[in-house]
Amino acid sequence: MPVFGRFRHSKPFFSEQENHLIVEAIKTAEKNTSGEVRVFVESKCKWVDAIDRAAELFFNLKMENTDQRNAVLVYIAVKDRQLAVFGDEGIHQKLGMEYWNRVVQEMLSRFDKNDFGNGIASCVLQIGEALHTHFPYDGNTDKNELPDEIVFGR
Repeated sequence: MPVFGRFRHSKPFFSEQENHLIVEAIKTAEKNTSGEVRVFVESKCKWVDAIDRAAELFFNLKMENTDQRNAVLVYIAVKDRQLAVFGDEGIHQKLGMEYWNRVVQEMLSRFDKNDFGNGIASCVLQIGEALHTHFPYDGNTDKNELPDEIVFGR
């Protein structure tokens, strides 16, 4: 069964419940860290490699402008069945490619079970835990630097 088969004929990528679940995961992930997480979903990947597209979107969304360079983008191209996780230099230096690849594999295993909303939410929460470890929340200086809603492309 295709990983993203469920989305093939529906216009909205997620149900209202799944959308809410993902946005709440973003808010929860960011409660304990100065880091930021965004989710970008589109139909097709404009690049051969999803990580290149994620990097392009990361910079188009100006996610590198966080104070500690600790923003993370979760990228999903539904029809092309591609995804990537792209972390800014502050968090990437702490976690490395092995961590990002493991998060992607765990998300794919959820997608294989047609559990898309929970797969993305779980990924976001894992990233939030890693951000908390390396960039804990500071009530005196922390602010929500980026919007929490899902960004939908074409």
